[in-house]
Amino acid sequence: MSGRNTTLTPPAEAVAPVRHPDAPAPGEPLGAHYGHCFGCGEGQPHGLHLEARAGEGVRVSAEFTVKPAHQGAPGLAHGGVLATALDETLGSLNWLLRVIAVTGRLETDFVRPVPVGTVLYLEAEVTAVAGRKIYSTAVGRIGGPEGPVAVRAEALFIEVKVDHFIDNGRPEEIRAAMSDPDQVRRARAFEVNP
Repeated sequence: MSGRNTTLTPPAEAVAPVRHPDAPAPGEPLGAHYGHCFGCGEGQPHGLHLEARAGEGVRVSAEFTVKPAHQGAPGLAHGGVLATALDETLGSLNWLLRVIAVTGRLETDFVRPVPVGTVLYLEAEVTAVAGRKIYSTAVGRIGGPEGPVAVRAEALFIEVKVDHFIDNGRPEEIRAAMSDPDQVRRARAFEVNP
């Protein structure tokens, strides 16, 4: 990251992250946290349809294919789409901690252009936890885990209660999510969106 921001530096009292005992097993797909999420939901025709998997420790990997609807310049992914992919992947980490958290800060470096048709392979990990603050990093590579680095990010997530969404979201979507009989899906609907 250029000009590292101290907001993204864990304080001295930060501790190493601890994977929740009920977190999905390494290699297990995490699935969409909300069907209408632009990052991972299947209900968005032009969304990223990002697919994340639990990794070892407090790590996840994810992939998405850059489609023509994701262009910024002709034939290249829009930087905002790439930042969204990083944010979605970083947000998925919270499922391994079993906390509801929102993005407080996301700092992204764009290293190289990402062409349409490219599979972007993302890896993220939580590096530290300090109270409600969760510090994490991610990298996106072109074509696979050993491919050239295209994007990097550092992030700060803030743990919140479900009231954050109930108090700020549109009532009809909140009611629909809260009425889902699947308790896990109901809880996951509120896990990563700001």
